[in-house]
Amino acid sequence: MKIAYLAPEIPALSATFVYNEILTLEAMGTEVVPFSVHKPSGDINEPAVQKLQQKVHCLYQQPLLSVLKDVVLLFLTHPQNSFKALMLLFSDMWTLGLLSRTSWGLGYRFLYSANLARRIIKNECSHIHVHFAHVPTDIAMYAAVFSNISFSVTAHANDLFERGWLLSEKVSRSAFFATISEFNQRFLVGLGVDKEKVKIIRCGVDADKFSMRLGFVRNTRVKLGLVGRLVEKKGVDTLINAVSLLKQQGILFELYIAGSGPLEDELKLHVQQLGLDSDEVVFLGVIAHKDVAEFITSLDAFVLPCKQDRQGDMDGVPVVLMEAMLSGVPVISTELSGIPELVINKETGLLVKPNDERGLADAIIAIINQDELRVNMINNAISKVSSEFSLVGNVKKLYELLKGVKM
Repeated sequence: MKIAYLAPEIPALSATFVYNEILTLEAMGTEVVPFSVHKPSGDINEPAVQKLQQKVHCLYQQPLLSVLKDVVLLFLTHPQNSFKALMLLFSDMWTLGLLSRTSWGLGYRFLYSANLARRIIKNECSHIHVHFAHVPTDIAMYAAVFSNISFSVTAHANDLFERGWLLSEKVSRSAFFATISEFNQRFLVGLGVDKEKVKIIRCGVDADKFSMRLGFVRNTRVKLGLVGRLVEKKGVDTLINAVSLLKQQGILFELYIAGSGPLEDELKLHVQQLGLDSDEVVFLGVIAHKDVAEFITSLDAFVLPCKQDRQGDMDGVPVVLMEAMLSGVPVISTELSGIPELVINKETGLLVKPNDERGLADAIIAIINQDELRVNMINNAISKVSSEFSLVGNVKKLYELLKGVKM
């Protein structure tokens, strides 16, 4: 197979699952032509990823005049397909409301779909697979019509719950529509789409990079940590409140927060307002992906108290939880979205309700004090991730779906 691949950023530190999936598909014999909507914001110091990055074509880096030229050339060389694509655009804009911002955004993305289509035709790709069901899928579905090939989608979280326009149409038009959790599948089926088209393909973790550490780490001060963007849906404020409760109970701890984001200054101020010391809550900033495994294995517990933000966005099944579980580190998260499909309470980890700082503090104490529970959860977690959330296993499922598409 020779397929085009499109995502918001390739490669991206915030979406390692995309480039890992591409590399694994290539190892299985698939020829992948990678496309990125935006230019990646940072470099990843891994030889295979850097080699991939050199091949990526960034759509939004192309001048608008050049993109308009692509549209004209497609109408001259492929008039029938181009007219179909234009009619599809008008239909979608009508559905969304001609004067809406999203509708005009579709028009803008239609122009860039022509740039993608011309490169697909040039490279003789027979299919497009796209990650995220919002902007990248807008571009891919019009490019597929322009170039007269099929497309498929992997949907995640934000692209369904906050920016999920034209979802029914996208499922209907796709060869298949994959998503990362049963929770997401139920959401899509609730929209009235064809259930047979909605497949579950987990975002998997590479077992070669995250393997069980030797023995349980018990630091003098309980060492807690998380890795993630400092945005509302990660629930970092809830975790800070929870460790403040631990301090009131005389429990010694260190909380390490790895990541950056728009709430960083606000969260640092919140730490000061609660009277927490700088050696109790440490902001590490962004850490390289190659250093994540070492960071995680130094912890007594990995805590990610996800919640729904004010715009309705929430995490799907965070890959970093899988990485921690595979590393033999006990995890604590929340009863939200697809997380309970990975973290089963008191079986593969501990779950609390979103925004429940008291429950979160109690869960941390349970991890520390209940040795038998902790050991059982660690062993069950490794088994769970290995059997259902492995990178290779889930890419094999995707590979078989792609092979089954009539290209």
